[in-house]
Amino acid sequence: MLAHINIRNFAIADKVDVEFGPGMTALTGETGAGKSILVDALGLVLGDRADSSVIRHGSERAEISVGFDIRNHAAATDWLKDHELDMDGECQLRRIINREGRSRGFINNQSVPMQSLRELGERLVDIHGQHEHQSLLRSSVQRQQLDAYAEHGTLLSDINSRYREWAATRAALEQARCAREDRDARIDLLRYQVSELDALGVSKAEVTNLGKQHDRLANAEQLLTACQRGLQHLNAETGTSVYQLASNTLAELEELSRLDNRLESVTVLLNEILLLVQECTDGLRGYSDGLEIDPGLLQQLEERMGVLHDLARKHHCKPDELPEIHEHLREELDSLEHADRDLAELQARLDSQTNAYREAAQRLSASRRKAARKFGKQVSADMQHLGMPGGVFEVAIRHDRDGSFTPQGMDSIEFMVSTNPGQPPSPLSKVASGGELSRISLAIQVICLKNETIPTLIFDEVDTGIGGGIAEIVGQKLRALGAGRQVFCVTHLPQVAALGASQIQVCKLTGDDTTRTRVRHLDRKERIDELARMLGGVKITSQTRKHAREMLAQGQSGPAEDRSQAGQS
Repeated sequence: MLAHINIRNFAIADKVDVEFGPGMTALTGETGAGKSILVDALGLVLGDRADSSVIRHGSERAEISVGFDIRNHAAATDWLKDHELDMDGECQLRRIINREGRSRGFINNQSVPMQSLRELGERLVDIHGQHEHQSLLRSSVQRQQLDAYAEHGTLLSDINSRYREWAATRAALEQARCAREDRDARIDLLRYQVSELDALGVSKAEVTNLGKQHDRLANAEQLLTACQRGLQHLNAETGTSVYQLASNTLAELEELSRLDNRLESVTVLLNEILLLVQECTDGLRGYSDGLEIDPGLLQQLEERMGVLHDLARKHHCKPDELPEIHEHLREELDSLEHADRDLAELQARLDSQTNAYREAAQRLSASRRKAARKFGKQVSADMQHLGMPGGVFEVAIRHDRDGSFTPQGMDSIEFMVSTNPGQPPSPLSKVASGGELSRISLAIQVICLKNETIPTLIFDEVDTGIGGGIAEIVGQKLRALGAGRQVFCVTHLPQVAALGASQIQVCKLTGDDTTRTRVRHLDRKERIDELARMLGGVKITSQTRKHAREMLAQGQSGPAEDRSQAGQS
């Protein structure tokens, strides 16, 4: 439920702070006062597009903040938790539009993209604009209304999923058929490339080892010379060496350690040094014995590396990437050589998915037909109370089994209406006048919304084009809808406003070269004055005020038979 809204510097509103309660609230005011400002501001904080033109003249930014009570609203609570935006059960939304055109959104004081505001907003508020009845002429909207009434969420999800699977397989099959046309030439090239790489028989490890082996053979003489020099320094059979010097020093210190045993630790270290020198000598000797200077082998390695580099240039890769290229080419060749088998498998899969889609489409169509009969009866019943006695509403459904597949099934759906007794129903777009269309649209909205779970509903002058007793019936329907949810109705009709559980007045104040909007709750006396204004215009007589008082008293008591009629819709 919408708990409050705070508006700063939006349009002609400099500062608006309003709290809201449950039930139906009527929003009234003179023409041009800005009754839709609250609706427009709420739309912005729920993610509607905005630019700097909405900012009040002389201000640098507009800011709208709203708070919702979501204690009994699982869908909004779960969404906030899933997005890690929950905060002790609160739901605070804020939107800031700057003069430079930048716009920022916040949920529970955390910055979020506009898409997040829209996603959450769809779970909190449903806004029905004053021209929404025109959209009812579109076949797509008619289908959506019927599906919403029939609660086809599961069936629509199923057929949408089957459609996507079918479309993906059909695209893959078409791609495979197109690829087959160039397949032969590609197979010839791939066979040559794969056979060339097969003959080369290279692995990634070989490329690495080739480089190391080549470096060793190419520098064998330098390595051998260094080893011989090292052996001479470490432990030469003649001349001075590290081993000879350390051995002589050890012999001398061992003799002296008899005089001072503190030299024993040094002699121990010298013994270890002699062992390490001997190990180094053995290691160098073994390494040098294993070195070979083989010009023939070196030439073979260079030739092998030359072949690898030439082939790598041909495939636009590095030599160590050739094994991976080889595998990819082999897989592509195998795929093309078995393309006919793949085509057959794709065709079999497409046939199966086609049958599954048709079955799902038939299930959806059957459910639509069943719901359409009940839906038509309910709308027809409401038409009798909305100034169209004898009117009939039907939903024509044509299932084209040989038609195109769509994510919504294979039905064409059209709303049919007869507004005069004895006339056969014809398409809604060809029969209903503007006023009739508005009333039929409102009846459909009220009927369909009973199946929705959105807690706050806003009707922005959806009662345009009606009046008198019909206006009162419209008000009763909105009030009945507000028995279980929060309903706002922007209206210029006193018959509708009198039925609201509460009433908010929007007026425009001018002075000192400024214009601003004032929004305030009306008490009972103020409601009577406002209803009298709506009834009588500029000149309000005592009779007008009496009429307004009676209208409010009757609207708040609500005759049982009227409430019963409203509840049937």
